[in-house]
Amino acid sequence: MIHGIRMTRGRFCAAALLLVLATSARAETFDCVIVPAITVSVGSPVSGLLGEVFVDQGDLVTPGQEIAVLRSEVERKTVELLEVQALSEAEIEAQESRLNLAQKRLARIQDLVDRQVSPREQLEAAEADVEVIEREKSIAEMRRQVAGLELERARAQLDQRVIRSPLKGVVVARHLYSGEFLHSEAHVATIAQIDPLHVEAYLPVELYRAVEPGMTLKVFPEAPVEGELAAQIDVIDRVFDAASGTFGVRLSLPNEDLAIPAGHRCRLELDLPG
Repeated sequence: MIHGIRMTRGRFCAAALLLVLATSARAETFDCVIVPAITVSVGSPVSGLLGEVFVDQGDLVTPGQEIAVLRSEVERKTVELLEVQALSEAEIEAQESRLNLAQKRLARIQDLVDRQVSPREQLEAAEADVEVIEREKSIAEMRRQVAGLELERARAQLDQRVIRSPLKGVVVARHLYSGEFLHSEAHVATIAQIDPLHVEAYLPVELYRAVEPGMTLKVFPEAPVEGELAAQIDVIDRVFDAASGTFGVRLSLPNEDLAIPAGHRCRLELDLPG
């Protein structure tokens, strides 16, 4: 009986200790803001007149999606011209026909010279003709190869006139419309990546050792967004702000269904020892 009482007292003490440890921890909240992971202003490496803009503010875009095109009639005609030159084998086939004829003539003259019917000068002339035609055939093949390279360059130049989205996100703003001139420093649209989102907060410097990359913290967005979200720390500033006595942290917040809006205030909860 006494042994049972001792066991009960031991369990009670252990439970009391756990309760004390649990109650000694305290949770503090800090202001934070939910922002896009990346925001890019999309332009073009070449200047020109906008033929068409396919997106507007609020549209969702994917990587590689065409969002605008520049007028490119001249570039398309250049590609068509070079395709004809690069794909044509007429010059090479003509040189091959000449070479076959010259080789047959050389064989006949060689036979006549061997029988001492024709002078050697004719043989030397026939050999020179074959060599010249072989070089001309090589030049024709080189011209076709150059035309192929020029075609690749023309296609690349034409492709530069197609403006594509560099990421998956939402169009925050549309800056230009069809018919406007796009110069090298202008932008067609601004796109924000909202999956994942970033949560940015500033904490007191005395909590610098209390956080580390990989920690998962609770995030509570302000109304009208409801609920408790889980975000993981991925960046901790290594430079303090001496004026405010704070340092910055950035957390990654998954947003696969795009249900969480960016640019929204929130509260960040951090469990601290009592």
